[in-house]
Amino acid sequence: MATGTAATTIPTAAAAASARGPGRVNLIGEHTDYNGGLALPFAIDRGVTATADPLDGDRVEVVAEDLGETDAFPLSGPERTEGWRAFARGIVAELSAAGVELAPARVVFSGDVPQGSGLSSSAALETALCLALLGVAGAEEPDRVELAKLCSRVENDWVGAETGLLDQLASLLGAEGHALRIDFATLAIERVPLDLRGWQLVTVDSGAAHEHAGSGYNERREECEAAARELGVAYLSEATAAAAERLPEPGRRRARHVLSENARVDATVDALRAGDLEAVGGLLDASHASLRDDYDSSVPEVEALVERLKRAGAVGARMMGGGFGGAVLALLAPGADLPAGATAVVPGPPARRL
Repeated sequence: MATGTAATTIPTAAAAASARGPGRVNLIGEHTDYNGGLALPFAIDRGVTATADPLDGDRVEVVAEDLGETDAFPLSGPERTEGWRAFARGIVAELSAAGVELAPARVVFSGDVPQGSGLSSSAALETALCLALLGVAGAEEPDRVELAKLCSRVENDWVGAETGLLDQLASLLGAEGHALRIDFATLAIERVPLDLRGWQLVTVDSGAAHEHAGSGYNERREECEAAARELGVAYLSEATAAAAERLPEPGRRRARHVLSENARVDATVDALRAGDLEAVGGLLDASHASLRDDYDSSVPEVEALVERLKRAGAVGARMMGGGFGGAVLALLAPGADLPAGATAVVPGPPARRL
């Protein structure tokens, strides 16, 4: 299928605009996006809602309703800052740099996707702010792949988290009832039906919040880039298994994770198409073991939670998101009781104007 959607023309009259950006669950394919590999995420029904009202003057006011905090800055040339304010200022700056004529606005946002949980509250916030600001300005919506790249620049350049495109593509291009097989080398996207046949996917917060910019995430990315340079390839996904095994540590194990995780993505697609959910559970377990042992991205709280979920009857469980804390994803057989603290997740709609 095409990697984006056709541009959408929004009415030019200045009026309030609301938008909803969903969080996402990545079924499998972790730390592969910035390595030119494969992933299989889906948008969920939890996310962030932003409402923008027109203002006079040359300023943007942003209200984080859940935090009771406000930021205000010039529409032209917002200065850099930290925390959630960096997302809002970065969105305004990057949209302006892309040639979008924004309008002064007051934007209020709130969400029901837990921050730091591995469900990508950041992409939910970015996409909600983007669509609300475009709406209140009466601006044309860019191609959604390009919009995902813009949101990723905000996270990389304004927030300081060297993430790939996985979260933003899942939020902007997700589809109800489907996961997205994304090839990050080409940005080819294929919708894969996610028919759970009575099985349940659930997420449980480990209690150890992760923050990309302050965790080992950026360090892992640097290690992967160094390993790719050592092998003379643009991305680790282009390496052969034999060449990867000749790398010095930790590059050898980082490359082994990336290559094996790519294979697990396609094995999961095949298992879903065959209706073999038992096999999907085994692939989740294998992904977790690789993230723990080859990628060194787990923490004790996550390991304890995975063990608890397995004892509670999960046929497969793995850490989610950037790692170093956050949520665990588990697959439960039909009829299994929901573990304490678990939230069932299903594929929901993409980011959208309300």
